[in-house]
Amino acid sequence: MARKNAFYAQSGGVTAVINASAAGVIEAARDSKVIGKVYAGRNGIIGALTEDLIDTSKESKTAIAALKHTPGGAFGSCRYKLKSLESNRREYERLIDVFRAHDIGYFFYNGGGDSADTCLKVSQLAETLGYPIQAIHVPKTVDNDLPITDCSPGFGSVAKYTAVSIREAALDVVSMCATSTKVFVMEVMGRHAGWIAAAAGLAQEQEGDAPHIIVFPEIAFDPAKFLKKVQQAVKKYGYCVIAVSEGARYKDGTFLADAGSTDAFGHKQLGGVAPVLAQLVKNELGHKYHWAVPDYLQRSGRHLASATDLEQAYAVGRAAVSFAEQGKNAVMPAIVRGQGKKYSWSIGEAPLANVANVEKKMPRNFISKDGFGITDEARAYLLPLIQGEAEMPFKNGMPVHARLKLAPVAKKLKGKFVL
Repeated sequence: MARKNAFYAQSGGVTAVINASAAGVIEAARDSKVIGKVYAGRNGIIGALTEDLIDTSKESKTAIAALKHTPGGAFGSCRYKLKSLESNRREYERLIDVFRAHDIGYFFYNGGGDSADTCLKVSQLAETLGYPIQAIHVPKTVDNDLPITDCSPGFGSVAKYTAVSIREAALDVVSMCATSTKVFVMEVMGRHAGWIAAAAGLAQEQEGDAPHIIVFPEIAFDPAKFLKKVQQAVKKYGYCVIAVSEGARYKDGTFLADAGSTDAFGHKQLGGVAPVLAQLVKNELGHKYHWAVPDYLQRSGRHLASATDLEQAYAVGRAAVSFAEQGKNAVMPAIVRGQGKKYSWSIGEAPLANVANVEKKMPRNFISKDGFGITDEARAYLLPLIQGEAEMPFKNGMPVHARLKLAPVAKKLKGKFVL
């Protein structure tokens, strides 16, 4: 049987280990007896639509291996969601034209819930438009909100970064709280799910440790209860450290920091909840404050990545190729947590129909009764995911990252496709 080429692309916000998944896909495909070349889409699915492909076969083994310790999206990512076939048939016909022109029979899409939806739609091309394509979703998201999989590759590293950062910041605050800052607010990512905010709770080892308050999207924000909790911490410990999810919202569903616009996926743009909370504390309690928004730092901090997360990210990339070799379509490799006290995991399989556009939020039993902390059950779930320090080579005091050729594939179609 003649080998078919593969298309690989990255989508949505990147992570510290998404390129490890890319390495897993590319290395496994190079060993495959059924897959030819792997073409990466420059800037995600947009690369397929515009026939802007990258020939990964031009990259050395060393360069591909270096992806495992390189953050960001090595081939470029995007926020672009395919509409339904009924409303935008031209995009699907364009994909078929590009796939056919470059003899592509495998589609690997590395992303979160919206990307799973795109992958599912592409998997249906054979049935709807008569083009044979196997579409496998490679899971990734710092939000940890993909269903079925025990955790989402990318989350373990941002969780580690968050817990370490808030502990170190707390040590700074407590050393000056007698005469200076008494309240510190750190805003973390998480639009609808508070997994990253929950990870901040791992910094606590004993009574009084920061963070003293965690604000989750899953718990309606009550200003009065929040301020009472802040004042109690300041009175008891001399200071108060707060971790807040960007998606914190009031009882009516309004975000505390709604910027009034939406992104390419139709999600509300959030304008910064940390300064909102800090100003509330200042106005109502009068305490001096500082706030911080790690923003891209939390998802690109490869120097502080979790070894467990790195291993899982690489494993789902290789598993995606294995699924394709087995003739599977419209599926996603999923992390399956083993039984027993000692943490273990394996790779399972999840149908995309059950993954696309489904968000996994924090279970209520993972959040303390007062709504401002995590429980022992949450800690037991989270701790294994941040274990181990992923190897990171340095040179002249700086981390070493992959530098790819990103060799373009010659275009075969005439005309320019307008998005």
